[in-house]
Amino acid sequence: MLVLLSLLLLCSSAFLSPALAVKATFFDGFLPNGNFEERPKATDLNKTTIKGKYSLPKWEISGLVEYISGGPQPGGMFFAVAHGVHAVRLGNEASISQSIPVKPGFLYSLTFGASRTCAQDEVLRVSVPPLSGDLPLQTLYSSNGGDTYAWGFRATSKVAKVIFHNPGIQEDPACGPLLDAVAIKELYPPMPTKFNMVKNGDFEEGPHLFNDSINGILLPPKQQDLTSPLPGWIIESLKAVKYIDAKHFNVHSGRAAVELVAGRESAIAQILRTVPGKIYNVTFTVGDARNGCHGSMMVEAFAGKETLKVPYKSHGKGGFKVASFKFTAVAPRTRLTFYSSFYHTRIDDFGSLCGPILDQIMVLPIRY
Repeated sequence: MLVLLSLLLLCSSAFLSPALAVKATFFDGFLPNGNFEERPKATDLNKTTIKGKYSLPKWEISGLVEYISGGPQPGGMFFAVAHGVHAVRLGNEASISQSIPVKPGFLYSLTFGASRTCAQDEVLRVSVPPLSGDLPLQTLYSSNGGDTYAWGFRATSKVAKVIFHNPGIQEDPACGPLLDAVAIKELYPPMPTKFNMVKNGDFEEGPHLFNDSINGILLPPKQQDLTSPLPGWIIESLKAVKYIDAKHFNVHSGRAAVELVAGRESAIAQILRTVPGKIYNVTFTVGDARNGCHGSMMVEAFAGKETLKVPYKSHGKGGFKVASFKFTAVAPRTRLTFYSSFYHTRIDDFGSLCGPILDQIMVLPIRY
């Protein structure tokens, strides 16, 4: 019933005034006009440039913002719009924003499609004041331009202002990131249990998954566990890791898993409460996502003073193996870390980064 109510509220928000729309409740789905399919009036467009601060329905804009249709563009460029037909492009110092109702103290994740359009060093700044994060878009994880990201924040008031901003200045003022869909999900912080000391060890709690997310959801680097879009986990690497779902990928158990797509630059970690001197057992599964990712894979796991290297020969057709090791805690807090030893690309697409998948991570004390 709660899910049905949230869907009704989402659908009806298009007919509410901005003041009333803020009172609606969102649980898991698009922001109002989050896929940008509700277009500006023809009188509010100068070719592709949007004229007027409130001319993009449900959004407030600042600076040079273009309303883009996917496909070939004037000048010979091609813009891939993975989620729907339309997108917005943020020019030099441009931004779009929207205020949404939230619950103070709760954790939320934004899911959005983003890609660079001109320069190699484009950056998309995502903000929900007072929190802000810069997503470097130099690395294309999918060659078809369908990269989708998630970014987490903890609400500090009843209304959150979501801002997407291009902080860069290019020679061509129209150059900048392309944003093609924005959704939000309220996340529930997982807790350790007597059956597993690892929080969210099966990765079932995570960001919103678009129905057409055939490339998975990229979790940006340097995300702390308090605001991570993957509750309980720290994304502590230089590059993103990927959140994948059972609808589009091979997932060993449940509906989701994590793919380590950038070798040693793609790592996740969690800090566990431990008792010094006590011995613990770690188990987890390693496999491939049945996405054409092939080759000799290796996942390395670290806890306490122990390291385990788990080889996995992938043919890109799905499969998994279970691994385990023991460690002795040397402190009241123990960092559990996983990363991929090697770099991989898909056998049918050398422009798409991929790697081994992790699932079902468990830690329990050994009782004698």
